Amino acid sequence: MKNAFPAPARPVPGSAHPVLGPGLVWLMAITCGLVVANIYYNQPLLAAIGRTFHLSDSSASLVATATQLGYTLGMLFVVPLGDKLERKRLMVLMLLGAAACMALAAVAPSFAILAAASVLIGILSAVPQLLVPMAAHLAPDADRGRIVGRVMSGLLIGILLSRTLSGYVGAHFGWRTMFGIGAAMMVVLGGVLALRLPTDQPTFAGTYGSLMKSLLTLTREQKALRRAALVGAALFASFSVFWTTLAFYLEGPPFRYGSDVAGFFGLIGAVGALAAPWAGKAADTRGPDYTITAGILLALVAYGILGFGGTWVAGLVVGVILLDVGVQATHISNQSLIFTLVPEARSRLNTVYMTAYFIGGSVGSITGGLAWTHGAWPGVCAAGLGFVVLAFLANRFYARN
Repeated sequence: MKNAFPAPARPVPGSAHPVLGPGLVWLMAITCGLVVANIYYNQPLLAAIGRTFHLSDSSASLVATATQLGYTLGMLFVVPLGDKLERKRLMVLMLLGAAACMALAAVAPSFAILAAASVLIGILSAVPQLLVPMAAHLAPDADRGRIVGRVMSGLLIGILLSRTLSGYVGAHFGWRTMFGIGAAMMVVLGGVLALRLPTDQPTFAGTYGSLMKSLLTLTREQKALRRAALVGAALFASFSVFWTTLAFYLEGPPFRYGSDVAGFFGLIGAVGALAAPWAGKAADTRGPDYTITAGILLALVAYGILGFGGTWVAGLVVGVILLDVGVQATHISNQSLIFTLVPEARSRLNTVYMTAYFIGGSVGSITGGLAWTHGAWPGVCAAGLGFVVLAFLANRFYARN
């Protein structure tokens, strides 16, 4: 039987980097999807988790917030090490740690332990944010946007299909089973990466302290980085407002669906991942500003449809697709932009951008829970729309001179 995984990339004569062939790009994309799914398994399961620990919907949503907070901490304090330490070894160790924490979540006897395990799961699941700069580093200049878009399409599909998988597993086998399955997948994936991923030697020779200090320097000196970070944070907040509250909305009137149907909406939203290669290619040919603006406008339209047509399944479906396409197109274009700024600091550039991005996601999760508690579905749509408007204003006016 033919080997299903690509052989490690090898340097070509006269080249300092390994060849980034299609097989390796696919392996990176699949890895991103499987690992980032750890962050989102809990969203369709929040209502079931709340019933297990006798919590309100707002309190149960803190599991999603804790995981996203952990992911933000991982990006801020671990991902910069991708410019200092050998990336493959670092990623394999993180995957094994994530497996252990997911196993702990599967057997958590209390909500406090589940929340603590969720923070650690988030920290150790920051592996995609090491892989994406690695792909940008290995890619030819002319194809960087397209390759980053393809790798990111795996991450985006993982975000969305994770909800489909966990919703089904939660409905039929219980929410704890999903965490156990995720732990097993991380062990297997760690072994595959150890065998197949190329080594990628670091470029930063300073101390960890100077590495972290350089994050501030990059943020201060790169106006385009600050703008991308603010736009990305606001748009991802709007995304999180919707997905954090969707399970609660679908379980009540007029729908009365279970977690499996909430997860199915992740499958619908996976259409948005098709925007990733398109956004990367458009960023290479027409410039990232074009797709950033287009993505924000799609998100604005999406929340208009969700607000006025969200009481019908058809309205939800159209809104989900447009929201995911808009958010993902903007995200890919932002990353294509920042990776051109300081090539030797791509992990750190990605740290600044993605830290802001997931701070936005955490704020969106908290805001979504509060909006649902105090304003139900109209409150959720108003909150999501407000974040999209903020993204539009930041992209149009911030740091343009």
